[in-house]
Amino acid sequence: MKKSFRIILALLIILAISSGITKVLLLPQEVAFFATYGFTNVLLIAFGGLQIVGGGLMILPKTRMTGAIIVAFTFIVSLIVLILAKSITPAIITIIAILLLGWTIRQTMFV
Repeated sequence: MKKSFRIILALLIILAISSGITKVLLLPQEVAFFATYGFTNVLLIAFGGLQIVGGGLMILPKTRMTGAIIVAFTFIVSLIVLILAKSITPAIITIIAILLLGWTIRQTMFV
């Protein structure tokens, strides 16, 4: 169980940080997609920064729960936007990530 937890944790950290980087760098696809739903460039950079910070906090055991909660919040916001855009496959992947973040939070609570 510990090995699977570490693998899932590493994947979630990579997902959170890489997601954040694409927003902070204002990649055209991200800007165009989120702008449709009211995200300005400044808001998108802040949102991406939050994902990077959350992913970074998940690395250390003492701050893992806080980081996972931050990332889960940002993924829930992203999920809402994906549902509004009717992007079903990315929404399903985001739901899975959110569920895994919930599992990570639960595992962290009992360590």
